[in-house]
Parts: sequence; structure tokens; C-alpha cells
Amino acid sequence: MKAAVIDLGTNTFHLLLVQLKEDGFETIYKEKVPVKIGQGGISHNYIASDAQKRAFHTLKHFKHLIDGEGINQVFVFATSAVRNASNGREFVKEVKRQLDFEVQVISGQEEAQLIYEGIKLSGSLNGATYLMMDIGGGSVEFIIGTKEEVLWKQSFEIGGQRMLDLFHYHDPILPEEVEKLNEYLQEKLGPLIKAVAQFQPTGLVGASGTFDTLTDMYFAATQQIKQKGQQVFNLPREAFENLDQKLITQNKTERLKIPGMIAMRVDMIVVASCLISFILDKLPVNNIICSNYALKEGVIAQLIQNIAPVNSPD
Repeated sequence: MKAAVIDLGTNTFHLLLVQLKEDGFETIYKEKVPVKIGQGGISHNYIASDAQKRAFHTLKHFKHLIDGEGINQVFVFATSAVRNASNGREFVKEVKRQLDFEVQVISGQEEAQLIYEGIKLSGSLNGATYLMMDIGGGSVEFIIGTKEEVLWKQSFEIGGQRMLDLFHYHDPILPEEVEKLNEYLQEKLGPLIKAVAQFQPTGLVGASGTFDTLTDMYFAATQQIKQKGQQVFNLPREAFENLDQKLITQNKTERLKIPGMIAMRVDMIVVASCLISFILDKLPVNNIICSNYALKEGVIAQLIQNIAPVNSPD
């Protein structure tokens, strides 16, 4: 069975085409496009007209690829930017009208659960209790759990585009802007700080996005090559701290020259790095585990669970 998953993220639209199997999946094709649907409107809970144009242009391209593979199982998920937009419902209706895609606008809790499923599928978790995080453009999801279960999860509307709009006015970012951002995080992430004290996670897992780019930069700096098919990467805390220092002291032009940096991440990575730094201060970890898998692979994990009983001899 073939399936397509589209993740309409606030910053990036992801397409994943897969062949499903009982024990896993094979990737046929994947693509990510920096649609930036939150740009110009997210702070006002609105999807701007330019952002909608980019969204439909990309979705038409995705539909062409899906139809080319003859896939009719299509799962489309929208997250923070769409669920909070006053015109989000109209956008979803227009997607249905123009492309015949049924968009599922998921809650922050559902998003966190799917991210957990994706991280679990990647093989990032073993015997420890972990704090898992996914930094989106609109929201950030935190999950505390083990390989077996989720102990706590919450979504916070403090994503990269929102932090960028609120705090990153100068380039390089000013020390006082970083300080204000940290005060904001201390206030907004109260429930997370309590949960960390309660469950005492000893590992940190970062899902895709920013963490993919940070590992790309680390691997480039240490002249390592990511292996094809590898889904889990380790980023030593010290290496992250060195990268963080670079990111907050360089301007955009300088950041773009860092080997491993990509243009679609160059603006948001500064505030995202500040957030990771804030979280690391709360945890006794020497290493960040970076999972290539996140929400869309979580959807795949659920699909695999659903097809396994159908094909079982019992």
C-alpha cells in the first residue's frame, strides 16, 4: 500500500511518499518547501494573501507528484499557523475545493503525540526517560516519556516565527534581545519546567527541522558524513554550545557561510538555538539526540499499526 503524508507546517511544507509494509516503510520520495505560511500574519493570527499564494503553488506541485505515483491514500495535516488563524477554516475549505485534499487541523496535543510516535519509530529512545522537543514555526511541542509511554506532553505557541517577530529585531541579535527572549521562555514554559522537575528526564531528543541543520553543521565542521538511511544523530552539548555562540554573534550573511547551513533555516535558527540553550540549562545531559523523524513519520507509524492486524494470519 502506498500513502502520501503532507505536513503543512508554519515554516515548511513537507511531502512524504511511502510504500507501507507491516514492519515499516520505504520512502518513495520526500520534499520540503519553505512556504512560510506564518510570515506576515502569524502575530495577528491570520494567513496573509502572499503566504496563501505560496501555499497553493506548493500544494499543486505536491498533488502533481502524488498523482504521478498513483497514490490515493493522502493524509494532510495542518498545525499552529492554520489552527490559530482567523481565516484558517476558509483556507482549509479552499484547499478542498481546489485540490480535493481533506486537511486535518490537529490540536497541539495531537501534534505532540504524532511527534512522539515519529521519534519512537526513528529508534532514538532506549531505557531512559527523555525530554523530546520539536521546534516549529508556530508552536513548540514538548514530550516527556520513555520508549514505552508518554508521561507528559504539551504544545506551546512559541514557535520560531513567533519568537523571531517578537525578539529578533537586530542582526546579529542583541544580548538584551536574548535576555528578553529568555525571560519570555521562563514565563511561558512554566508547566514544562514543573514537569521536568517531576519526571526528571535524563536525555534530550530534538526532532527534525532545526536539529537536522545543527547536526549538518556539526558534521560539516568535524568532516563527518551522514550515512544514508541513518535516522538518529548525536550532537555533543559542547559542539552545540559552540554553534550557538556562532549563531547569536553573526549576521545573516555570515551565518549563511557556515558549512551545513541552509537558506530556509538561516533566520529562524537564531531564536531556535536560544530556546535549545534555555532547555539545556534545565537538563543534566552531555549530548543531544537528534531524530530525523517527526510528525509525518508519526502518521506513518500509526498507518503501519493499522495495516498490521489486517494482514496478520490471526
